[in-house]
Amino acid sequence: MVCGAFGQAAVRPKDVREIGRGGASAIPKLQELLSNPSIEVRVEVVRQIIDIGPPHSLDPLIQASRDGDAVIEMAAADGLVNFYLPGYVKRGVGGALGRAETSIKSKFTDTNDQAIDPYITPRPEVIAALAKVLANGASTDAQANAARALGILRGRDAVPALVDAAHSKDTDVIYESIVALQKIRDASAGPRISFRIRDLDPKVQIATVEAMGLLLNREAIGDLIELLNNSRDDRVRRAALTSLAMLPSEQNRAIYTRLLNDKDEKMRAAAAEGFGRLRQPGDVPLLEKALKNEGKPLPRLSLSFALVLDGRTEASQFSPLTFIVNNLNSAMYKGVAFPLLVELAREPAVRKALYGPLLSGLKEEKIALAGVLARSGDKDSIAPLKQLANDPDPAVSQEAVRAATVLQGR
Repeated sequence: MVCGAFGQAAVRPKDVREIGRGGASAIPKLQELLSNPSIEVRVEVVRQIIDIGPPHSLDPLIQASRDGDAVIEMAAADGLVNFYLPGYVKRGVGGALGRAETSIKSKFTDTNDQAIDPYITPRPEVIAALAKVLANGASTDAQANAARALGILRGRDAVPALVDAAHSKDTDVIYESIVALQKIRDASAGPRISFRIRDLDPKVQIATVEAMGLLLNREAIGDLIELLNNSRDDRVRRAALTSLAMLPSEQNRAIYTRLLNDKDEKMRAAAAEGFGRLRQPGDVPLLEKALKNEGKPLPRLSLSFALVLDGRTEASQFSPLTFIVNNLNSAMYKGVAFPLLVELAREPAVRKALYGPLLSGLKEEKIALAGVLARSGDKDSIAPLKQLANDPDPAVSQEAVRAATVLQGR
């Protein structure tokens, strides 16, 4: 065909697009073209392989990740993520590629909150390929993009490579590696990246401070307290207190008490969560008084979270737990309420209290609570999820089936 009479050198991007119209059956021919000398052709080959998608696109994308050209490495990495997170390639860094572009300007931003569901396990070869790009990619953009991909795929086997990358001299590589470690949640990485707490770049410093809490690095408590007390950057102080709230200790009680009435609502919220994780029922009167006097939704959510942890597990009309569930309907606060409920639902009493709103709540509540139980449910959660699978709303029913399947698989 195109490669026959004239050889690969005669192939043009439009020829590649023509080949790609063959769908899955075209994958072997496209894979051959990954060795074409033209970068424009190889870019189009990767694009066509991504468009064709599963189930046969992984091996050629892994091959493309070894191309040696930064543009191809970035496009291949985005394609590997897209395999497990459909639609990502349109939003990823490689998504900026035009049909014949040979360079790309990095589009990294401070927004990086995507990750596949915990029950999805990428092939080890995929994680290994991305870790290799992270370590030896053709450019720092390609390395940073690989780090981002590893975080989205929760590539635990790549933790050593990500820790090594945190020692890079490139800010984007460092930042993306630390955020990836936040998502993977391997606690062993915490002490090995804590030196970045004092990084001169604010976004790297804040990401590291946040990671100390998420990775449960208690060794960092002293440094976090020092930052909280001495930093002139409000973002750093908020991050430090948020991490201290994830590392509950009676030695931090005075800090939580002092900042529960701070003028900054995010500081009040973090202090409230710190109180809750101390799990001292004797704190209930203090928290109830603070909730009564609080007018902002964010700290009200955190105070409600703390009260539930301290034993207010009922799901009555005006209870703290119901307040959090109701905020699943809020476009602004759903992203806050959901992770709070994921943490709370690990407690059997809270989990059982959630079965009522799971079955009788509003549509958004049902869908979100099914997602909560997919992450924090137990055997007792399967029956109510199967009951929810009979919901007349297809979106609710589908999410219930998915959650039940995840739990049964665990």
